[in-house]
Amino acid sequence: MTEVTIPPIQTTEDNFGIFFAPLSLAEVYALADDPGNGAVVVMSGMVRNQTEGKPVVALEYQAYEPMAIQIFRQIAVDIRRQWSNVQRVVIHHRVGRLQVGEISVLVAVGCPHRSEAFEACRYAIDTLKHNAPIWKKEHWQDGSSTWVSIGACEEAVTK
Repeated sequence: MTEVTIPPIQTTEDNFGIFFAPLSLAEVYALADDPGNGAVVVMSGMVRNQTEGKPVVALEYQAYEPMAIQIFRQIAVDIRRQWSNVQRVVIHHRVGRLQVGEISVLVAVGCPHRSEAFEACRYAIDTLKHNAPIWKKEHWQDGSSTWVSIGACEEAVTK
């Protein structure tokens, strides 16, 4: 199987992307870095080995990419309305099948002050989880699997 990477889309110095390839913590940090920053806060979401006590062996992510990128851009706009001194916003999300321990999402915010960087980063991941058209299929140890929206749709559809 050939890996395909969808190139990130940049707005000013922000950076957004949906990727099949593994995400790079170092790359996302570097993209959020700026000489005006006093802080870069990075949130790394990863595949854990259980959900509500049920053993998970893998997650599979799908996204409606054009809309997801638009949501990422809107998150950056909204962040700057609330925290006007934010320098950079970076949001990268994986699609495809991920194993336990792999990074599924990286969000980074660079800002002159740490408190705003923490608040803006939390806002970004919480809003992404509620608004972005991204779904995950949880693959359970017993061989069953379930598709769920990562936020917008609370009901799971079992396949």
